[in-house]
Amino acid sequence: MATSSFIVGDYEIKSRIGGEGPFSIVWRAINRSNGQDVVLKQVRLSGLTRKLRECLDCELNFLAKVRHPNIIRLLDVIQADGCVFLVLEFCAGGDLAAYVRRRERLREAVVRKFMMQIGEGLEVLHAHRIIHRDLKPEQNILLSTASSDAVLKISDFGLARVVQPGEFADMVCGSPLYMAPEVLQFGKYDDKADMWSVGAICFELLNGYPPFHGKNNVQLLQNIKKSVPLPFLQQILPSLHSDSVDMCTKLLCEDPGLPTYRLSFDEFYCHKFFRR
Repeated sequence: MATSSFIVGDYEIKSRIGGEGPFSIVWRAINRSNGQDVVLKQVRLSGLTRKLRECLDCELNFLAKVRHPNIIRLLDVIQADGCVFLVLEFCAGGDLAAYVRRRERLREAVVRKFMMQIGEGLEVLHAHRIIHRDLKPEQNILLSTASSDAVLKISDFGLARVVQPGEFADMVCGSPLYMAPEVLQFGKYDDKADMWSVGAICFELLNGYPPFHGKNNVQLLQNIKKSVPLPFLQQILPSLHSDSVDMCTKLLCEDPGLPTYRLSFDEFYCHKFFRR
């Protein structure tokens, strides 16, 4: 489809937001009946594998049930021309990655507030036995407004799936810089893969850059294995509270099954980092 205006149901599409994925495009649109700004996520059904179709069904079922300030709100669903359009609330503040770029890094008090909001959104996922599998500041964590009191919203559940206790997922998916080592290594994983992503986000908010880099997944894994201690920005490390360092260190534990294992969601939510 061209980027010029076109109509889908009651919505007039104005422009594309971000790049185009292999099966989906995200559009900014207007509700023609009330002038409300919305986002339309267009998913092309042809070519979806069975696993990706299951992810789409999970996304639709989850968002249809949930009304929570830290989860993107689904307003409508339209099926047309071999596509499903998810009509979502518009977040005027953009994504968390752009917010960090404008400020380079965030004060610990702001990081704590944002991480608490992410935690409150994750609590909803946890209650529904859902793992997101692509938590990252760019595109998938949005700000309700551009103001200092913005509310964070977890978005884009296109790779989400239900994993019951004792079960594991095995599909390699997500964004490498925020992807847990067990996923990068084609292993089985559970909701602790999301907790690694949360640790990478927390580290980035504090430092202004992700914790690990690599030209490819092999180099990225090598850098994860040798990055002990974590590569905090040296000029800010002395000023960071030990709780902040401990939170990142325990979330970015390479092996979630070690005695010093990666924090579970419940342990993350009860961490002393949030009690200051």
